[in-house]
Amino acid sequence: MTTTLATYRTPRLGPLGTAAATVIVAAVVLAAIGPALTSADPNASDFAHAYGAPEPGHALGYDGQGRDLLARLLTGARTSLLGPLWVVALSMAVGTVVAIAAAWLGGWLDSVVSAVLEVMFAFPGVLLAMLVAAVFGPGLTSAVLALAVAYVPYIARLVRSAALAERRKPYVQALEVQGAGAVAICVRHLVPNLMPLITAQATLFFGYAMVDLAIVSFFGLGVQPPDADWGVMVASGQSGVLQGYPAESLLAGGSIVLLVVAFNVLGERLSDGRRAPRPGWFPRRGGVS
Repeated sequence: MTTTLATYRTPRLGPLGTAAATVIVAAVVLAAIGPALTSADPNASDFAHAYGAPEPGHALGYDGQGRDLLARLLTGARTSLLGPLWVVALSMAVGTVVAIAAAWLGGWLDSVVSAVLEVMFAFPGVLLAMLVAAVFGPGLTSAVLALAVAYVPYIARLVRSAALAERRKPYVQALEVQGAGAVAICVRHLVPNLMPLITAQATLFFGYAMVDLAIVSFFGLGVQPPDADWGVMVASGQSGVLQGYPAESLLAGGSIVLLVVAFNVLGERLSDGRRAPRPGWFPRRGGVS
């Protein structure tokens, strides 16, 4: 017996959703091939060109240390996209497994999982990432692992609620009567039917993770200078803003805002308007539903 994916209506992206998807695809392509589009070294300083204006071969000009802004923007796109990707992948994998196990087995396991998730809600993601960086040292790996842990309860709560509803459907009971094992039912039927929800929420959480990682890097606890990263560029461009050269901060900050908006719009279209809570915000009273 097979499951029916038709129970989940395929969302219409519409013009706005299509535009958001186009922006995301363009950003991914530029991150992949961007460094090949310029011959400039993103980390090479030339103080003779500090805050230099755009010129042939340097389309966006230079930062305060004479580094090519276009090269740094394109190179920084890689870490700014790969970091959130790892956060979402790790948190989604752990959160989905925990949620489905709790929903399927129920009983004391479900109670324990719910209690643990309640405790984890008390730790905002950015604060946890900063604490981990303070203990284990700054770097992208520490920030990614900390944020992944912080995102797990939000993902687990969403998937658990959907898995509980799916668990009660007739096809699951029919499969159990036919002798199908719990693992087989979950892997071959339950998870595929939950994938539309998981995909939509992963898209939303990608934007949240991008903001959080940029904040951590801005405070010097994520990607370390001179490596290019959009959060690092916003921080290093502050002095330029005060001197009347806001290009570095505006370009990096504008790129973050554009992509976060695109991921939020696409995620809302995929989830058909059912929006996930922002990781790091305190949940409403009442706990895990």
